[in-house]
Order: sequence, then structure tokens, then C-alpha cells
Amino acid sequence: MNQSVAMGPTLGRERHVVLDALRGLALLGIALANFPEFGLWTFLSSEEQSLQSTADADHIVRFLQYMLVDGKFYTIFSLLFGIGFALFLSRHSRGRFIRRMVLLVIIGALHLLFIWSGDILLLYAIGGLLLTLFVGCKDRTLLWLAGVLILLPVGLDALTEFCGIDFAAPFYEAWWREASAQGITEENFAVWLRDADSYPQMFAFLSQGAYERIWEFVSGHRLPKVLGLFMLGYLMGKRRFYARLTELPLASFLRWCTLPVLLMSGIYAWSAINGQPWGLTIHSLLYAVSVIPLALCYVAAFCLLYARNPHPSSFFTMLAAPGRMALTNYISQSLIGILLFYGLGFGLGTQFGLIYIELTALIVFLIQIVLSRLWLRYFRFGPLEWLWRICTYGHDVC
Repeated sequence: MNQSVAMGPTLGRERHVVLDALRGLALLGIALANFPEFGLWTFLSSEEQSLQSTADADHIVRFLQYMLVDGKFYTIFSLLFGIGFALFLSRHSRGRFIRRMVLLVIIGALHLLFIWSGDILLLYAIGGLLLTLFVGCKDRTLLWLAGVLILLPVGLDALTEFCGIDFAAPFYEAWWREASAQGITEENFAVWLRDADSYPQMFAFLSQGAYERIWEFVSGHRLPKVLGLFMLGYLMGKRRFYARLTELPLASFLRWCTLPVLLMSGIYAWSAINGQPWGLTIHSLLYAVSVIPLALCYVAAFCLLYARNPHPSSFFTMLAAPGRMALTNYISQSLIGILLFYGLGFGLGTQFGLIYIELTALIVFLIQIVLSRLWLRYFRFGPLEWLWRICTYGHDVC
């Protein structure tokens, strides 16, 4: 029987509930981060956003989103991916993991090209393939490399700001060339998907969206960040932190770190909603010293709460259900977003303020909890997890 990578399946009696529950928590955060994109609210200009009836409340929600949500939950997912890598290698070969990542490349590419331009799976798959190159490294080397990779974007942004070296410029130009070829302009960008009542129209947007997503990865230096977080998670997995929670100084970590990190996260949020007034490099540094540390605080608080309960409470088992089906639920969030907000479905995009969109994301996640629990009463794996498993091993390994 096998343990899995961050989104892969394992058998019930082998699973660590805290990891599945953390994965479920991360899914909630990712829904809160992604639904403003599905709802096309982030595509609107600031003037258009200010004309909505919920504009005052949306301003507060947007600040809180940057402060408490932005980047934190994909950070948790990345740590879990690294932990899962360590678990996988404890039972299977590196070659088997590479095969698993090649399959994830295919899944991510299909998701990116045919469903939603905001896909993260392709980036994770590439990062996972790169992670295999560091299996033989000592723990101290991995920790040092992780720190360098996480801070590397600050240096790269400094080169862009002070030396004019824009690594993402060619990708930006390619994006808008493709957008122009599809008839997509800045004027119709926000409403294209809302008005697209056929899949060919939606696909026209997705085709340029793939270029946009690559530009976002490059301009945001996402690959080194993700790979650094994978390494941190891999170290946690190797040392089996998830199985030794009572031995870890979680309470001390939270006591010393929570308030300073929340303060830095508030400053980061202020910088984000005010157009980075201190410049790109300072904003990048604020991201590094707020987003990732706050995600670690979330993990520490969650694990501390879990460790103080001798048996998993209903709260953790409730979150663990969608966490066990993370791949299925992640893709289904995209399909639900299309159904609700695109012209191919109900066409509700651009019509609701941020606060209503976030409430929608919460409701969608609660429905996913119910459906996941129901599904797992009858099946060991989610449908996409089962398919991924079959393709990885060639048969349903027990």
C-alpha cells in the first residue's frame, strides 16, 4: 500500500488525518482565492468595481483577502506536496514518482488549455519533477536551498526595478499577440467569458489565457517559490513532523510569530491594494516575510489544535473528506465556476461584488464537504484520484 503526493490517494488506514484535513483547509483557501477570478470581479477596472452596490464592503474584503488569503493556501498545498513526496519515496521509487508527475503535467495542461486559465497543477508537476533532482541532498543543504529559492524572487524583482531586466516581457508580448489574434482587447477582456455562450468562444479566451498564465508564472517567479516550499515540505516529511506533533514547539512558535507576521501581512495587503507604492522590490520582500510565515502560522495553529485532541474530532474528519479528494475537488471548483459565471452557464460574471463571490466560494466548499463524505462512504478514492492511480501503477494497487 502506498502513501501519496499532495493530491494523491492512499488507503484509509494508512492516512494521517491531520494531513488530509490540512489539504481540505487549503482547498477552502484556494476557493476563496480563485472565485473572484471565476466571478470575473478581478477583471473589472477599479472604477467598475467602485460602482457596485457592495463596493464599501468589497474594499474591506479585498484588504482581508490580501492579508489573510492571498498566497497562504497555495503555500500550504506546496508544503503538503513536499510531505507527500517524502511519503511516496518511503514506499516507491523515484522513477514511479516521475511517472506520476508526467501524468500530472498532462492533467494540468488539459485543465489549463480546455477548462480554466488559472491552473496550478502544471506548475506543481514541473516543480515535482525538479524536486526529484534533490533527493540525495543533506537536510541542511535542502533547508539552505529552500531559503535561497524562496528569497530569489526579491533579487529578480530588484533586477527588473533597478536594472530594467524584465524576464517576463517576452511572455507578456506573446500573451497580447495571441489575445489580439482572438479579438480580445482590454475593452472586452472583463466581459468576454460572461458573454461567451458557446465553447468555441470560451476556448478563444482560454487559448490566450494559457499565454497569460505562463506570463504570470514568470513575472511572479512562481517556480522558485514553489520548489523552495516543496523542499521545506520534503524536509518535514522526512522528519515525520506530522506524526510527532506533540514533540514540536508549536505553541512557542505561535506565541512569538503570530502578531509580527500579522502586522507584516497587513502592511503587505496595504501595499497590494495601493499599487505597491514602495516599489516592486519592497513589495516582493513583504510577500516573502508575510505570506509564507503566515501560512506556517496557520499550519502550526491547525496542528496544535489537532494534537490537543486525543482522537480526531468531527471538525478534522469533516475537512479531511474533501482533502482526500483534493484533485477531484480542485477541478470541480473550476467546472462550478464556469457553470455559475460564464456565458456557457448562467452568465453571472461581473454582476456580483466581492463579498457575494466569497460567500459563494464558501457555499461551494461546504457542498464539496457533503459530497466528498458521501462519495467516500462507497469508494476509497475520488474519481480523478482513482484514474491518476490507475495510470501511475497500471492497475488498482492495494
